Amino acid sequence: MFWPSSSSVFERACAFKHEQRQASVNAASKLFSSPLTSSEEKLHALPISELVSGCKSGDISPFEIISTYGKKALEAQRLTNCVAELMLDDATRYVSAASWGPAVDSDSYSSDLVRSKPLFGVPVSVKDCIDIAGHDTTVGLARRVGKPVERSSAIVRLLEDAGAIVIAKTTVPTALFSVDTDSKLFGTTSNPYSPDHGVGASTGGGAAMVACGGSKVEIGSDVAGSVRFPAHFCGVWSLKGSVGRWPVTGNQSSMMGVEAVPTLTGPLTRSLEDLEQIYKGVIDMRPWEYDYTCVPIPWRPINLQEEGRRLKWGVVWTDGVIPPSPACKRALISVADSLREQGHEVVDFVPPNIPEFLEVGYQLAFGDSGQQIRSNLVPTETVNPALASFLNLINLPRIFKKLLSKFYSYKDPIYANLLNVMHAKTIPEERDLIVKRDQFREAWHEQWAKEGLDFVITVPAPFPAVKHGEGLKASLMTASYSFLFNLLDYAAGSLPVTKVDKNLDALPANFMSSPEYNAMNMICKTSYTVYDAESMHGLPVGVQIIGQRLEEEKVLEGMKVIQSVLIQKGIAFEGK
Repeated sequence: MFWPSSSSVFERACAFKHEQRQASVNAASKLFSSPLTSSEEKLHALPISELVSGCKSGDISPFEIISTYGKKALEAQRLTNCVAELMLDDATRYVSAASWGPAVDSDSYSSDLVRSKPLFGVPVSVKDCIDIAGHDTTVGLARRVGKPVERSSAIVRLLEDAGAIVIAKTTVPTALFSVDTDSKLFGTTSNPYSPDHGVGASTGGGAAMVACGGSKVEIGSDVAGSVRFPAHFCGVWSLKGSVGRWPVTGNQSSMMGVEAVPTLTGPLTRSLEDLEQIYKGVIDMRPWEYDYTCVPIPWRPINLQEEGRRLKWGVVWTDGVIPPSPACKRALISVADSLREQGHEVVDFVPPNIPEFLEVGYQLAFGDSGQQIRSNLVPTETVNPALASFLNLINLPRIFKKLLSKFYSYKDPIYANLLNVMHAKTIPEERDLIVKRDQFREAWHEQWAKEGLDFVITVPAPFPAVKHGEGLKASLMTASYSFLFNLLDYAAGSLPVTKVDKNLDALPANFMSSPEYNAMNMICKTSYTVYDAESMHGLPVGVQIIGQRLEEEKVLEGMKVIQSVLIQKGIAFEGK
């Protein structure tokens, strides 16, 4: 690779990535620029189950799939700038070398192999933090540009063995931690429902790709809500499992080795049916044979929709830091009311001190005071404003933070305590925090059992998608509702419920001078300046459903229950 020496390493890396991506888009445009044909429209509408069966029978060819989803991926890129790298040439070479076509009905050995592939023909996109052999894994960082990896990640190898077709890598923000998906390498990814708004945390590019129909499934990562947060913003379905359920080896991060808050892998899809199909398909491939970190737990069918089955749902209405905005609260109320009307028991769930638990989590995640992230940056490269502000806070002199903490202690104890505790940790301090984390996990487990809950429901985030450039105001702490369940290692899904309505979801005219606003902490007050029901009108809003550890099958069934009661009430979500 040749880079001219007249500019900085950062500028050269950005220019190289821009050119590389544009070349892949230009090459694809020559083949896939025409509109979908009627047969391609029908193919695109097929759920995963029918797509797989059609491919296995030979009724659908791989080249039809690549053509159809190539066109949609290009459209998604044009609308939202969600593509990090199109891989349609790779996809074509891959299927040309595989055993496809009408001969799959024969008794040949290759046909038996085809029949055993649970995701045969499923087009997937992959977040640009997951290794694919022969391609960069940038994590949004300039230093990783032009350094293609030699081996694909465990999840990509598994998917390819299952018959899936990888067609693209999707955009990520610089160093991944962000309220929005924006970087100098890829630019800004826009929301499919509004070009003025963002797509959420670091799997935002994948959420936009799926929402636009550019791939059937996005494979993302989640350390603090990065598959649920953008799913909520973009009106798609997602699921974060517990540690060990899906492969993670070959999943890169700007903070590798943080075992106290591990990075997980999870899917996003356009439907709940597809979400279950992809999750089950991966489990059926025995992921523990691809990744030593996976636990050997096969798929466990469960049925929660038996006639007369009454479930108990606990609602977490607030995290104690940033209460949900009117639009997000309305979505949660709609789900709670719909469940109750169908005979389920719905109760308020007030778990052990959430702000204190989150405080422990923030300290564990940034126990090095952000040094690992900073060390990954080349000269002149910067992170997004929200992350930069958080890292700058951590790195203020401790004596100065103590003085500030004392100043704010009476009028804003949450912010004051954050100032006091956010600093680089020694090994003994980190071990103490892990003990505290586990004490909270125990307390949650005991209270959940005491109240006899089947599920917990809450919002995925306090706001719908925010406008570009407002990440600093929203702050990283808006991910708290999702991050909480990473700390607990609970299985958690996100499903779309409704859309923002400027008439139903507006704040009161005098809200900024109301007692409610005046009682808010400083973080919350600043965050609420991003909420505008008028400009957010029509944006998706979802809810989050949580089961306990390793209850992924149960969470998927719980999502079916919610979807069913919403359909019966006539308020089911309609996406793009």
